[in-house]
Amino acid sequence: MLTWFQALLPKEQKFFDLFEAHALTLVAGATSLRHLLNGGEAVPLYCAEVARHEDEADNITREVLLAVRRTFITPFDRSDIHDLITSMDDAIDQMHKTAKSIMLFEQREFQPDMVKLGDVIVKTANLTAEAVPLLRRLREHARRLNEIAEEVTRLEDQSDALYDAGIQALYRGPAAKDPMAYIVGAEIYDHLEKVVDRFEDVANRISAVLIEHL
Repeated sequence: MLTWFQALLPKEQKFFDLFEAHALTLVAGATSLRHLLNGGEAVPLYCAEVARHEDEADNITREVLLAVRRTFITPFDRSDIHDLITSMDDAIDQMHKTAKSIMLFEQREFQPDMVKLGDVIVKTANLTAEAVPLLRRLREHARRLNEIAEEVTRLEDQSDALYDAGIQALYRGPAAKDPMAYIVGAEIYDHLEKVVDRFEDVANRISAVLIEHL
């Protein structure tokens, strides 16, 4: 009886608005991260932008988690909402960690494969921003959501290859004269590759929600 009654009540649409707002911070953060990888004196400015977007995302995440506790009817399972917004927040947290590492090591120049990883991060952020609004009508958009998940997985595989190539280039290039250059470069590569990993986690969470509702 309770399940039937709940089905008659309107779902809380605020969650979708918050998911979409968070997805926009992911795109903004990824764009700032990509800009800073161009190097030069603007690097600190773009690092600060990443931090600002991360703060915005944290505020949205807190609002979602508060709404989960206060809302009687949620659009899908509460644990799924928690896992999805947490995975999204982990993605921009990792961008912030990347920017902080770059500032810590006072880097102003970046290897070509780092820049390519930045491009991959922007692509995965944009795919996430495309996928999130489709959650409003899961069944209707199931095919496209599956396509996006597959594309994010392909990009994650590409990021692994770029990481390997970049580490090898560091070893054969800058590290030959300056071992510290290898340590710093490897740290930055690791952070960048983990950003893509976090976006794959988001895609996996979305896929899990989709499977439960088909």
